[in-house]
Amino acid sequence: MMELRETIESMVMPTSVSGDILVAILNNVVDFEIARDSHWYRIPLGSVEKWLNRSWPPRWLAFYQTKIFGREAHAVTYFAEVKEVRQVRRGQLFPDEPQDRRRSEPYYQLLLGTMQRLPQPILSRRFRRIIFIQTTWEKFIAAVEINDLFDDSPLEDRLWAAFKRLKIAAERQEYIQLDSNIATLDFAALDFAIYCPRGRIDVETDGDTWHANPERAALDNRRDNALKMMGWTVLRFNTTQVWEQMTEYCIPTITKTINNLGGVDENGVIPRRIELPNERGMHQKSLFDES
Repeated sequence: MMELRETIESMVMPTSVSGDILVAILNNVVDFEIARDSHWYRIPLGSVEKWLNRSWPPRWLAFYQTKIFGREAHAVTYFAEVKEVRQVRRGQLFPDEPQDRRRSEPYYQLLLGTMQRLPQPILSRRFRRIIFIQTTWEKFIAAVEINDLFDDSPLEDRLWAAFKRLKIAAERQEYIQLDSNIATLDFAALDFAIYCPRGRIDVETDGDTWHANPERAALDNRRDNALKMMGWTVLRFNTTQVWEQMTEYCIPTITKTINNLGGVDENGVIPRRIELPNERGMHQKSLFDES
């Protein structure tokens, strides 16, 4: 993979820009070469309708590379500006492919500027597989790891900040396959997944508008039951709890659950128990001081 790195011109990160960024998957070298040399990337129309819930198209496109890329795997290293978006058929993108039914499949073709390289890659701790991540330029340039990119809700951001202060390794927006006969869903998108030696924890931040809907609550109940049957512990916190009871309720509940399950499994490292600051003789509330 050395050739891939050496063929990208080292560029200075622009700083006075804004706008949405879409992080998309690169799982083969051919697609990397197309984005680098021919300056375009493709996304099926169905994927946009199913997975993307924010403004379309994005202003920027970044690439999450899978294991095929060796030392650059499981990280976001490259990005490019989106110059134009076209709706095309697969046959227009790949005219030399065999004449079959796939030639009529609809795609968005994102025409790109020069591919640029981040000064430091945005890494995935657990070598996770993503589909898409929609984020902002501000989060993109500040991100250290993949979980820093997610931009789903202020409640999740607040809880994620608390997790980072306590060094609680969690995965945001983790997709888990479900038994659809129980949950009426094929998968669940967990706000936070925490992996422990003796179990797994799903932490959900329930916004008042979304989860006050009785129909939504019924679906969540079936979803939670399906997860529990798979060995997950589900913890739910509402808006008031996240904003006003973080230190006295949310974090103690989460850390106690983690420790009861053997500590945090940090991807091969010896599991670590979580200590709250007041357990070390410190004033707990200062850990979450917003100033």
